[in-house]
Amino acid sequence: MFCELHRQDAARDREHLILQRGRSNFILLNLFPYTSGHVMVAPYAHVANLADLDMPALTEMMGLAQKIEAALRVSHNPEGFNVGMNLGKCAGAGVADHLHLHMLPRWTGDSNFMTVTGETRVLPEDLLITYDKLDSALRSLR
Repeated sequence: MFCELHRQDAARDREHLILQRGRSNFILLNLFPYTSGHVMVAPYAHVANLADLDMPALTEMMGLAQKIEAALRVSHNPEGFNVGMNLGKCAGAGVADHLHLHMLPRWTGDSNFMTVTGETRVLPEDLLITYDKLDSALRSLR
């Protein structure tokens, strides 16, 4: 999935929800977000474990995470963040064979629990609107 996305023509990044490309990683919106602004940083390398990701790619991943955190603060004004990885299917990885870092903006009283209790996701914002807000915020940080 991620391997196919990053190989797409950069001119179609908005269509594929790719917000930014680095040398070894890219930032993209999650297709099935838990909150508005739920983004991921994924390496181009198809690896399942952190130990298999080379240090330059790992370093860039953290740098892009810092950048998208700053952009989310500008675009969505969250009160906090959940940041993490689900490594392996039993750990909840939807794409178990290609590691990726999740960043979810959070607000007091948000409805994240709905997925667990009601098998429902509540999103107040269309993905392309989120994309445009974050794209603008990232451009302002360059």
